[in-house]
Amino acid sequence: MSTATEPSEGRESTETMTIRAALREALREEMERDEGVFVMGEDVGVFGGVFDVTGDLVDQFGEERVRDTPISEAGFAGAGVGAAATGTRPVVEIMFSDFLGVCMEQLMNQAAKNRYMFGGKTEMPLTIRTTEGGGMGAASQHSGTVHTWFAHFPGIIAVAPGTPEAAKGLLKSAIRSNDPVMVFENKMIYEREGPVPTDPDFTIPIGEASVEREGEDVTVVATQRLVGESVDLAEDLDGDVSVEVIDLRSLYPLDTDTIVESVEKTGRLVVADESPLSYGTHAEVMARVNEEAFFSLDAPMQRVGVPDTHIPFSPVLEEEVLPGSEDVRAAIDRVV
Repeated sequence: MSTATEPSEGRESTETMTIRAALREALREEMERDEGVFVMGEDVGVFGGVFDVTGDLVDQFGEERVRDTPISEAGFAGAGVGAAATGTRPVVEIMFSDFLGVCMEQLMNQAAKNRYMFGGKTEMPLTIRTTEGGGMGAASQHSGTVHTWFAHFPGIIAVAPGTPEAAKGLLKSAIRSNDPVMVFENKMIYEREGPVPTDPDFTIPIGEASVEREGEDVTVVATQRLVGESVDLAEDLDGDVSVEVIDLRSLYPLDTDTIVESVEKTGRLVVADESPLSYGTHAEVMARVNEEAFFSLDAPMQRVGVPDTHIPFSPVLEEEVLPGSEDVRAAIDRVV
Protein backbone atom coordinates (compact mmCIF):
# COMPACT_ATOMS: atom_id res chain seq x y z
CA MET A 1 0.00 0.00 0.00
CA SER A 2 1.27 3.47 -0.86
CA THR A 3 1.44 6.15 1.82
CA ALA A 4 1.48 9.82 0.90
CA THR A 5 3.45 12.33 2.98
CA GLU A 6 2.80 16.05 2.90
CA PRO A 7 5.88 18.19 2.30
CA SER A 8 7.47 20.08 5.17
CA GLU A 9 9.21 23.40 4.51
CA GLY A 10 11.96 22.89 1.95
CA ARG A 11 11.04 19.26 1.26
CA GLU A 12 9.08 17.53 -1.48
CA SER A 13 5.93 15.51 -0.98
CA THR A 14 6.73 11.79 -1.09
CA GLU A 15 4.85 8.53 -1.44
CA THR A 16 5.99 5.15 -0.16
CA MET A 17 6.10 2.72 -3.04
CA THR A 18 7.96 -0.33 -4.30
CA ILE A 19 10.70 -0.23 -6.90
CA ARG A 20 8.26 -1.90 -9.32
CA ALA A 21 5.66 0.82 -8.77
CA ALA A 22 8.28 3.56 -8.99
CA LEU A 23 9.45 2.32 -12.38
CA ARG A 24 5.88 2.08 -13.65
CA GLU A 25 5.12 5.62 -12.49
CA ALA A 26 8.25 6.89 -14.22
CA LEU A 27 7.11 5.31 -17.47
CA ARG A 28 3.57 6.63 -17.05
CA GLU A 29 4.66 10.18 -16.28
CA GLU A 30 7.12 10.34 -19.18
CA MET A 31 4.57 8.89 -21.62
CA GLU A 32 2.05 11.49 -20.49
CA ARG A 33 4.64 14.22 -20.80
CA ASP A 34 5.94 13.30 -24.26
CA GLU A 35 3.95 11.52 -26.98
CA GLY A 36 7.22 10.42 -28.56
CA VAL A 37 7.88 8.04 -25.65
CA PHE A 38 6.77 4.46 -26.23
CA VAL A 39 7.55 1.05 -24.74
CA MET A 40 8.29 -2.19 -26.53
CA GLY A 41 9.49 -5.66 -25.64
CA GLU A 42 8.37 -9.21 -25.02
CA ASP A 43 5.07 -9.40 -23.08
CA VAL A 44 5.14 -5.73 -22.02
CA GLY A 45 1.59 -5.10 -23.26
CA VAL A 46 -1.45 -7.15 -22.25
CA PHE A 47 0.60 -9.38 -19.93
CA GLY A 48 2.11 -6.33 -18.22
CA GLY A 49 5.71 -7.52 -18.31
CA VAL A 50 7.19 -10.70 -16.89
CA PHE A 51 7.95 -8.78 -13.67
CA ASP A 52 4.76 -6.68 -13.87
CA VAL A 53 6.61 -3.38 -14.34
CA THR A 54 4.61 -2.19 -17.35
CA GLY A 55 1.40 -3.36 -15.66
CA ASP A 56 -1.70 -1.59 -17.00
CA LEU A 57 0.10 0.93 -19.20
CA VAL A 58 -1.39 -0.64 -22.33
CA ASP A 59 -4.89 0.20 -21.04
CA GLN A 60 -3.99 3.88 -20.77
CA PHE A 61 -1.79 4.32 -23.83
CA GLY A 62 -2.89 1.57 -26.22
CA GLU A 63 -1.00 -1.02 -28.21
CA GLU A 64 0.68 1.55 -30.47
CA ARG A 65 2.67 2.92 -27.53
CA VAL A 66 2.99 -0.26 -25.45
CA ARG A 67 4.07 -2.72 -28.11
CA ASP A 68 4.50 -6.46 -27.72
CA THR A 69 7.30 -7.80 -29.88
CA PRO A 70 8.32 -11.18 -31.29
CA ILE A 71 11.00 -13.13 -29.41
CA SER A 72 13.85 -11.46 -31.28
CA GLU A 73 16.03 -9.18 -29.17
CA ALA A 74 18.17 -8.34 -32.17
CA GLY A 75 15.08 -7.30 -34.11
CA PHE A 76 13.36 -5.06 -31.60
CA ALA A 77 16.59 -3.62 -30.15
CA GLY A 78 17.49 -2.65 -33.70
CA ALA A 79 14.03 -1.17 -34.18
CA GLY A 80 14.61 0.86 -31.04
CA VAL A 81 17.87 2.22 -32.42
CA GLY A 82 16.14 3.22 -35.65
CA ALA A 83 13.19 4.78 -33.83
CA ALA A 84 15.51 6.81 -31.60
CA ALA A 85 17.56 8.00 -34.56
CA THR A 86 14.44 9.23 -36.33
CA GLY A 87 12.91 11.32 -33.58
CA THR A 88 11.07 9.22 -30.98
CA ARG A 89 12.10 8.08 -27.47
CA PRO A 90 11.72 4.30 -27.30
CA VAL A 91 12.01 2.38 -24.03
CA VAL A 92 13.03 -1.16 -24.95
CA GLU A 93 12.70 -3.95 -22.39
CA ILE A 94 15.11 -6.86 -22.62
CA MET A 95 13.53 -9.42 -20.33
CA PHE A 96 16.79 -10.79 -18.90
CA SER A 97 20.19 -9.11 -19.18
CA ASP A 98 21.74 -12.42 -20.27
CA PHE A 99 19.91 -11.93 -23.59
CA LEU A 100 21.74 -8.68 -24.31
CA GLY A 101 24.37 -10.77 -26.07
CA VAL A 102 21.81 -11.46 -28.79
CA CYS A 103 21.62 -7.76 -29.66
CA MET A 104 25.20 -6.70 -29.00
CA GLU A 105 25.69 -5.47 -32.58
CA GLN A 106 22.69 -3.16 -32.31
CA LEU A 107 23.81 -1.73 -28.96
CA MET A 108 27.61 -1.72 -29.10
CA ASN A 109 28.09 -0.78 -32.75
CA GLN A 110 24.93 1.17 -33.60
CA ALA A 111 23.41 2.81 -30.51
CA ALA A 112 26.73 3.55 -28.82
CA LYS A 113 28.55 4.89 -31.88
CA ASN A 114 25.87 6.65 -33.90
CA ARG A 115 26.40 10.19 -32.60
CA TYR A 116 30.18 9.85 -32.77
CA MET A 117 30.25 8.53 -36.33
CA PHE A 118 27.95 11.31 -37.55
CA GLY A 119 29.96 14.04 -35.87
CA GLY A 120 27.33 14.78 -33.24
CA LYS A 121 24.67 15.63 -35.83
CA THR A 122 22.36 12.81 -34.72
CA GLU A 123 20.86 11.95 -31.35
CA MET A 124 20.16 8.55 -29.82
CA PRO A 125 17.45 8.95 -27.11
CA LEU A 126 17.18 5.21 -26.51
CA THR A 127 16.47 3.64 -23.12
CA ILE A 128 17.09 -0.06 -22.54
CA ARG A 129 15.54 -1.60 -19.42
CA THR A 130 16.68 -5.05 -18.33
CA THR A 131 16.76 -7.28 -15.26
CA GLU A 132 19.81 -8.73 -13.55
CA GLY A 133 20.80 -10.96 -10.67
CA GLY A 134 20.29 -14.38 -9.17
CA GLY A 135 18.11 -15.61 -6.35
CA MET A 136 15.15 -17.05 -8.25
CA GLY A 137 16.61 -20.45 -9.10
CA ALA A 138 16.39 -19.43 -12.76
CA ALA A 139 19.76 -20.98 -13.71
CA SER A 140 22.72 -19.41 -15.42
CA GLN A 141 21.06 -18.09 -18.60
CA HIS A 142 18.57 -15.98 -16.62
CA SER A 143 20.59 -14.91 -13.57
CA GLY A 144 23.62 -12.97 -14.75
CA THR A 145 24.77 -9.49 -13.76
CA VAL A 146 26.40 -7.94 -16.80
CA HIS A 147 26.23 -4.18 -16.28
CA THR A 148 30.02 -3.84 -16.29
CA TRP A 149 30.03 -4.76 -20.01
CA PHE A 150 28.03 -1.72 -20.96
CA ALA A 151 29.63 0.71 -18.52
CA HIS A 152 32.81 -0.12 -20.45
CA PHE A 153 31.52 0.95 -23.90
CA PRO A 154 32.10 4.61 -24.86
CA GLY A 155 28.82 6.19 -25.86
CA ILE A 156 26.60 4.20 -23.48
CA ILE A 157 25.35 5.44 -20.10
CA ALA A 158 24.70 2.72 -17.51
CA VAL A 159 22.67 3.05 -14.31
CA ALA A 160 21.70 0.50 -11.65
CA PRO A 161 19.26 1.79 -8.98
CA GLY A 162 19.08 0.30 -5.51
CA THR A 163 16.08 2.21 -4.08
CA PRO A 164 12.59 3.18 -5.30
CA GLU A 165 13.59 6.86 -5.41
CA ALA A 166 16.62 6.08 -7.56
CA ALA A 167 14.59 3.76 -9.78
CA LYS A 168 12.05 6.44 -10.63
CA GLY A 169 14.44 9.37 -10.86
CA LEU A 170 17.04 7.59 -12.98
CA LEU A 171 14.52 6.05 -15.39
CA LYS A 172 12.97 9.46 -16.02
CA SER A 173 16.40 10.95 -16.63
CA ALA A 174 17.22 8.06 -18.96
CA ILE A 175 14.11 8.64 -21.05
CA ARG A 176 14.85 12.37 -21.32
CA SER A 177 18.49 11.79 -22.27
CA ASN A 178 19.58 12.26 -25.88
CA ASP A 179 22.15 9.48 -25.46
CA PRO A 180 21.52 5.74 -25.05
CA VAL A 181 20.99 4.74 -21.41
CA MET A 182 20.98 1.18 -20.05
CA VAL A 183 18.86 0.77 -16.90
CA PHE A 184 19.80 -2.37 -14.97
CA GLU A 185 17.17 -3.55 -12.46
CA ASN A 186 17.86 -6.29 -9.91
CA LYS A 187 14.93 -8.67 -10.15
CA MET A 188 15.00 -9.61 -6.45
CA ILE A 189 14.25 -6.10 -5.11
CA TYR A 190 11.17 -5.08 -7.08
CA GLU A 191 9.17 -5.27 -3.82
CA ARG A 192 11.60 -3.13 -1.81
CA GLU A 193 9.76 -0.06 -0.50
CA GLY A 194 10.87 3.50 0.14
CA PRO A 195 9.84 7.15 -0.17
CA VAL A 196 9.57 8.57 -3.69
CA PRO A 197 8.90 12.22 -4.59
CA THR A 198 5.48 12.66 -6.19
CA ASP A 199 6.46 15.69 -8.30
CA PRO A 200 6.12 14.57 -11.95
CA ASP A 201 9.18 16.67 -12.79
CA PHE A 202 11.34 14.87 -10.21
CA THR A 203 14.46 13.36 -11.75
CA ILE A 204 17.85 12.23 -10.46
CA PRO A 205 20.84 13.52 -12.41
CA ILE A 206 22.78 10.70 -14.04
CA GLY A 207 26.28 10.51 -12.60
CA GLU A 208 25.42 11.28 -8.96
CA ALA A 209 25.84 8.68 -6.21
CA SER A 210 23.79 8.88 -3.01
CA VAL A 211 24.97 8.60 0.59
CA GLU A 212 22.19 6.40 1.95
CA ARG A 213 23.61 6.29 5.47
CA GLU A 214 26.38 8.36 7.02
CA GLY A 215 29.18 6.75 9.03
CA GLU A 216 32.69 7.33 10.29
CA ASP A 217 34.62 4.04 10.29
CA VAL A 218 34.20 2.38 6.89
CA THR A 219 32.66 3.21 3.51
CA VAL A 220 30.55 0.59 1.74
CA VAL A 221 29.91 1.41 -1.92
CA ALA A 222 27.05 -0.83 -3.07
CA THR A 223 24.71 -1.36 -6.00
CA GLN A 224 21.18 -2.70 -6.48
CA ARG A 225 20.19 -5.43 -3.98
CA LEU A 226 23.32 -4.94 -1.90
CA VAL A 227 22.41 -1.32 -1.13
CA GLY A 228 19.48 -2.32 1.06
CA GLU A 229 21.35 -5.23 2.60
CA SER A 230 24.29 -2.96 3.43
CA VAL A 231 22.05 -0.32 5.01
CA ASP A 232 20.32 -2.97 7.14
CA LEU A 233 23.71 -4.39 8.14
CA ALA A 234 24.99 -0.93 9.05
CA GLU A 235 22.02 -0.47 11.37
CA ASP A 236 22.77 -3.83 13.02
CA LEU A 237 26.44 -2.90 13.50
CA ASP A 238 25.67 0.56 14.85
CA GLY A 239 27.46 1.06 18.16
CA ASP A 240 30.28 -1.29 17.20
CA VAL A 241 31.23 0.01 13.74
CA SER A 242 29.99 3.18 12.07
CA VAL A 243 29.30 2.30 8.43
CA GLU A 244 28.69 4.81 5.64
CA VAL A 245 26.69 3.32 2.75
CA ILE A 246 26.76 4.80 -0.73
CA ASP A 247 24.36 3.75 -3.47
CA LEU A 248 26.49 4.05 -6.60
CA ARG A 249 23.32 4.46 -8.76
CA SER A 250 25.26 5.48 -11.88
CA LEU A 251 27.89 3.06 -13.19
CA TYR A 252 28.91 5.31 -16.05
CA PRO A 253 29.45 8.14 -15.57
CA LEU A 254 30.82 7.30 -12.11
CA ASP A 255 30.58 9.76 -9.21
CA THR A 256 34.20 9.55 -8.09
CA ASP A 257 33.97 12.71 -5.95
CA THR A 258 31.34 11.33 -3.56
CA ILE A 259 33.26 8.08 -3.10
CA VAL A 260 36.60 9.81 -2.53
CA GLU A 261 35.10 12.29 -0.08
CA SER A 262 33.69 9.40 1.95
CA VAL A 263 36.93 7.40 1.92
CA GLU A 264 38.90 10.46 2.99
CA LYS A 265 36.63 10.55 6.05
CA THR A 266 36.50 6.83 6.93
CA GLY A 267 39.86 5.57 5.67
CA ARG A 268 38.39 2.22 4.66
CA LEU A 269 36.48 0.93 1.63
CA VAL A 270 34.33 -2.09 0.80
CA VAL A 271 32.77 -2.37 -2.68
CA ALA A 272 29.71 -4.64 -2.89
CA ASP A 273 28.30 -5.44 -6.33
CA GLU A 274 26.56 -8.57 -7.62
CA SER A 275 28.80 -9.08 -10.62
CA PRO A 276 31.83 -11.31 -11.17
CA LEU A 277 34.82 -10.06 -9.20
CA SER A 278 37.42 -9.94 -11.96
CA TYR A 279 37.67 -6.87 -14.24
CA GLY A 280 34.43 -5.42 -12.91
CA THR A 281 32.66 -2.52 -11.23
CA HIS A 282 34.52 -3.28 -8.00
CA ALA A 283 37.88 -2.86 -9.71
CA GLU A 284 36.93 0.47 -11.33
CA VAL A 285 35.77 1.99 -8.03
CA MET A 286 38.91 0.74 -6.26
CA ALA A 287 41.19 2.00 -9.03
CA ARG A 288 39.76 5.51 -8.78
CA VAL A 289 40.12 5.53 -4.99
CA ASN A 290 43.67 4.29 -5.39
CA GLU A 291 44.41 7.16 -7.79
CA GLU A 292 42.74 9.93 -5.80
CA ALA A 293 42.64 8.88 -2.13
CA PHE A 294 45.42 6.32 -1.63
CA PHE A 295 47.03 8.16 1.29
CA SER A 296 43.67 8.31 3.09
CA LEU A 297 43.41 4.52 3.25
CA ASP A 298 44.11 2.85 6.60
CA ALA A 299 43.56 -0.72 5.34
CA PRO A 300 43.51 -2.61 2.03
CA MET A 301 40.29 -2.13 0.07
CA GLN A 302 37.93 -5.11 -0.06
CA ARG A 303 35.41 -6.28 -2.68
CA VAL A 304 32.27 -8.39 -2.39
CA GLY A 305 30.77 -10.02 -5.47
CA VAL A 306 30.21 -13.22 -7.41
CA PRO A 307 33.17 -15.57 -7.83
CA ASP A 308 34.27 -15.92 -11.45
CA THR A 309 31.62 -18.52 -12.20
CA HIS A 310 28.13 -18.88 -13.63
CA ILE A 311 25.07 -18.78 -11.36
CA PRO A 312 24.04 -22.36 -10.49
CA PHE A 313 20.49 -23.69 -10.74
CA SER A 314 20.74 -25.60 -7.43
CA PRO A 315 19.33 -23.35 -4.64
CA VAL A 316 22.07 -24.45 -2.24
CA LEU A 317 24.84 -23.67 -4.73
CA GLU A 318 23.16 -20.45 -5.84
CA GLU A 319 23.05 -19.23 -2.25
CA GLU A 320 26.72 -20.10 -1.87
CA VAL A 321 27.71 -18.09 -4.95
CA LEU A 322 25.59 -14.96 -4.50
CA PRO A 323 26.98 -12.21 -2.25
CA GLY A 324 24.94 -11.04 0.70
CA SER A 325 25.06 -9.15 3.97
CA GLU A 326 27.23 -11.77 5.66
CA ASP A 327 29.86 -11.31 2.95
CA VAL A 328 29.71 -7.55 3.40
CA ARG A 329 30.06 -7.99 7.15
CA ALA A 330 33.11 -10.24 6.70
CA ALA A 331 34.69 -7.61 4.43
CA ILE A 332 34.01 -4.90 7.01
CA ASP A 333 35.63 -7.08 9.67
CA ARG A 334 38.71 -7.44 7.47
CA VAL A 335 39.18 -3.71 7.00
CA VAL A 336 38.30 -2.71 10.56
